[in-house]
Amino acid sequence: MKRRDLLKAAITLPLLPLLMRSGTALAHGVGTLATSLRSRLRPGQPGWPAATEWEQLKRQVGGRLLKLESPFAHCDAAQPDSTCAQALKHLDNPFAVGDNPALTQTSGWADAWTSQPSAYAVAAESTADVVAAINFARQHHLRLVVKGGGHSYQGTSDAPDSLLVWTRRMNQVSLHDAFVPQGCAAQMAPQAAVSVQAGAMWIDAYDAVTTRGGRYVQGGGCTTVGVAGLVQSGGFGSLSKNFGTAASNLLEAEVVTADGQVRIANARTNPELFWGLKGGGGGSLGVVTRLTLRTFELPEFVGGVGVTIKVDSDAAYRALIAEAVSFYQRALFNPHWGEQMKFYGGDTFEISMMFQGLTLQQAEQTWAPFLDWVHARKDCRITKPFQALAAPAQHLWDAEFLHKNLPNLIVSDDRPGAPRDHILWAGDHDQVGWFIHGYQSAWLPASLLQPGRQAQLVQALFNASQHWGFALHFNKGLAGAPADAIDRARDTATHPQVLDAFALLICANGGAPAFPGMPGAKPDLAKARREATAIDQAMDAIRTVAPDAGSYVSESDYFLRDWQQGFWGSNYPRLAAAKRKYDPDGLFFVHHGVGSEDWSADGFTRLRGG
Repeated sequence: MKRRDLLKAAITLPLLPLLMRSGTALAHGVGTLATSLRSRLRPGQPGWPAATEWEQLKRQVGGRLLKLESPFAHCDAAQPDSTCAQALKHLDNPFAVGDNPALTQTSGWADAWTSQPSAYAVAAESTADVVAAINFARQHHLRLVVKGGGHSYQGTSDAPDSLLVWTRRMNQVSLHDAFVPQGCAAQMAPQAAVSVQAGAMWIDAYDAVTTRGGRYVQGGGCTTVGVAGLVQSGGFGSLSKNFGTAASNLLEAEVVTADGQVRIANARTNPELFWGLKGGGGGSLGVVTRLTLRTFELPEFVGGVGVTIKVDSDAAYRALIAEAVSFYQRALFNPHWGEQMKFYGGDTFEISMMFQGLTLQQAEQTWAPFLDWVHARKDCRITKPFQALAAPAQHLWDAEFLHKNLPNLIVSDDRPGAPRDHILWAGDHDQVGWFIHGYQSAWLPASLLQPGRQAQLVQALFNASQHWGFALHFNKGLAGAPADAIDRARDTATHPQVLDAFALLICANGGAPAFPGMPGAKPDLAKARREATAIDQAMDAIRTVAPDAGSYVSESDYFLRDWQQGFWGSNYPRLAAAKRKYDPDGLFFVHHGVGSEDWSADGFTRLRGG
């Protein structure tokens, strides 16, 4: 595909002078050239830490140094070991996947990356463990990777031949009635907050803050996503249209920077580091070990609505799309509503939306005009009846309540002895271990909802639907949110387009898990490439009305060319300055992360700077 050819060219051209000067040194990562570029070392190369040095690190971290191997490494043996059997048994359980330092929640991406474990991992249980790992990686010129939840679609949660800082075991959650960031007593009043360690998942935070604490914290919709990674990427949840982004609600962070120093980052202390952590992307500026987020009063009710509609003709689909867009602008473009409208198959429309601050009766009344319009047309058929549900907001992530009242909405961690609160939404279940074929996103400006532009938007949505399905995620655009939520988000590194976007359009697809070595792990690459092409074509149609649309860093195209502009827009120069200040030698590297343009695609060879 054209984008892949350009990607290869972009990677290869900067290397040509180096290849001409010293092909051998570059190939092996050693010698004068490698030293001048401060290339990172791989196992077996001169300078790779000796066994005694690894043993010294192991003692330093209390024995918590793990030598990693894929659980599927011996699946093809005459008698596969129990490790393989257990991994296969729990392959659809994201809690089990997350508890294995050798696995990631995505198994790979066609023509991009495949999930491969690091050489070693420090299973950190304290900030001191993180410091030891960072110092060891810096001193020995190792490729460093950080993983909490392991949900990165871009493959930033793993890298072969690397040292992994695995924070999963750092998962404590603490509530505060009156929190003031360090050094901010004169500027900020005490406020309710929650402190969360880096390895905690959002279900850990939700159970403590909402189910047991009766408050609300803005986090991610998928309960198994790591708190730290989501905050650093920006962070949207179902109710972000009212409460803003996770990053915008960060009050303070503890972070270990590349020099091994433990720093507090807030509005007064290390303010540029603090700003960069709020949406600048995880794994680029340091290893976050603790975050403190503001909490809010709970609304009285939260709920959801759903309906699926099929049409009989292209003309009917255009009319349905036009009515849906108009209805959204008239009735849903406000802080009460979030989540998705889905368009797929060229003839199918699905609503899967959530609301807060309304009663069930109010929600049903809101949707009545749209349903009346559908019922009045003979070329539209409701194939899944409209349903609306509401419950007290404190039960939104209450496992006991959901098991009793809405068991079909959730899936539990089915391992013996698993915490009862460890649940995920059934709609997220098919992404566990998935292999991505294509994934793209675009912020859609609210100006497209103006009456004079709706027809253009409708035509673009219809044209896109003829190539591939997509969804409008209304909670992932802050236009229509309260002014205070927008103001908080303005003071983050997230792309400024989010402030005036009514939705994030996501167009994607993937296949079954395909971890290397896993029995039957043979992704259909020809099919994946066809689907990636169709996704390209769908997004081309969308960009006729949003030609300069940026993309959400956590949900975006691996092959995005102008990723600095696409992810961060005018914020990138400031992020790059923070990177130079806190990580001048580029210890922290992730694909398309801040400063990654200075390195080869695998993060092992420095191409410039330093």
